[in-house]
Amino acid sequence: MIKAYVFDAYGTLFDVHSAVRLHAGRIGVIADRFSDVWRTKQLEYTWVLTLSGNYENFEVITAWALDFAMARHGLEDEALRADLLSAYNEVEAYSEVKGALLALKKSGAKLAILSNGTMRMLEAAIKHSELGDLFDFIFS
Repeated sequence: MIKAYVFDAYGTLFDVHSAVRLHAGRIGVIADRFSDVWRTKQLEYTWVLTLSGNYENFEVITAWALDFAMARHGLEDEALRADLLSAYNEVEAYSEVKGALLALKKSGAKLAILSNGTMRMLEAAIKHSELGDLFDFIFS
């Protein structure tokens, strides 16, 4: 019997593109490409920092990546930037996540998140998606 399941947060439980979808009307027809660039740059910054032996928390990396995506697409809107960062802290869980987690919890398994997201980011996303009662452990 499996006693515990450990999940990555972003891209596994939470839809990293939901923040941009929330503000897609303000971004326009480039919203999908913009979101892809933001996510790709998040990952690239993480990899480069790791390979160079440096560390920066994921909240800072997320802001750097957003700044890159905005510059790449010619968006200069501080209110939009603030709204996107706020929305990223409350990214949506994929629609099937809650049911799957409930089934695993019902089987008696412990559930955990292991993520490079900061505790503040993870707690906000978990609360927003109403998943708080399902996790036994959250590791940032």
